[in-house]
Amino acid sequence: DLQICQHRAPTCCTKKMEESYQAAVRRERTQSIQALNFELKYMIAGHITAFQEAFESLLRFAENRTSSLFETAYRPMAKEAAEPVKELFTDISLYILGAETTVESAVLRFFDSLFPLVYSRLINPGITDLSEDYTECLRLTRQDINPFGHYSKNLVTELSKSLWASRMLSQALSLGSEVINTTEHAALSKECSRALVKMQYCPHCQGLTLIRPCVGYCLNVMRGCLASVSELDAQWREFISTLEYLTNEMAASHELETALSGIWSSINEAILHAQLNGPQLSATVDKVCGQPKQQEGNLSSANVVPVKGVTETQTFVLAHTSLNNKRREFISYMKRSRTFYASIAERLCDGDLVMRDSSTCWNGEDVV
Repeated sequence: DLQICQHRAPTCCTKKMEESYQAAVRRERTQSIQALNFELKYMIAGHITAFQEAFESLLRFAENRTSSLFETAYRPMAKEAAEPVKELFTDISLYILGAETTVESAVLRFFDSLFPLVYSRLINPGITDLSEDYTECLRLTRQDINPFGHYSKNLVTELSKSLWASRMLSQALSLGSEVINTTEHAALSKECSRALVKMQYCPHCQGLTLIRPCVGYCLNVMRGCLASVSELDAQWREFISTLEYLTNEMAASHELETALSGIWSSINEAILHAQLNGPQLSATVDKVCGQPKQQEGNLSSANVVPVKGVTETQTFVLAHTSLNNKRREFISYMKRSRTFYASIAERLCDGDLVMRDSSTCWNGEDVV
């Protein structure tokens, strides 16, 4: 009553044993593919973590620099500016992680929130009544009168270029992990598990427990079993090329590190620009939003305090060269895995599964 290991000679197998063998080959095949995948999965998972940690530390550093700009140069508005600054960096972080948002909307929302503060604390520090309506009017006016000049647009351009590649790389790495996880659990067809039993366990039914499959036979069976997985070869090669392109873009597009560490400087330039054009801005705002209540003897405008660049930036960029090294090391490893899906059958037939140094092997029917 044997279904798979039918042979002319007497046998020590039963139909129940054949069923056990089918369960065994399914389990063994999953384990073999998991073992092959392990290194690749480990590398991708490790780099997802490393990149995310690097992004987070860069963002924390940039946020601290921006907060300290307000505390040192623009103290009258530092407390109220804390929330918009926090929101800006949260939005940037969400963008890198793939949220449905844009760098432009994050940066312009920040400048919308910043203008009422700059106007009431620096340009007209005598304003006492900053009602919700008046604040909202200032926010909306910001878009029309462009108090921050080209600096707000420049910041959008700078960040968009450097953050886009980081966002894409983050999504691509997650996709890579997903693909590997899916192939690990690809179900074996009934024909495949029968072919694997015939290859690995039918010799046992003849008492030939030390005979292993012939190399060519093993390759034929494995290629048949893994046809759907090896079809991923072309897409996987394309995926590796895309990763290579993205890592090069990250290195070329104004360096993520430099772009993030320069946010505070762009904001400082934007505020200085608004202060220097204070009288014109006030005249326009008065026409659009009306005149707010002033303290008696209107206070003189706060002094313009330019903030000088700190050499800390150099240390910061040096400290993050490790991120560049990680990118390079990762991409060179991934390039070596280019043929991963094309060669999966060969790798599964390597090692202990087949007979390499012996003159006899099992061909599916007999010892040859």
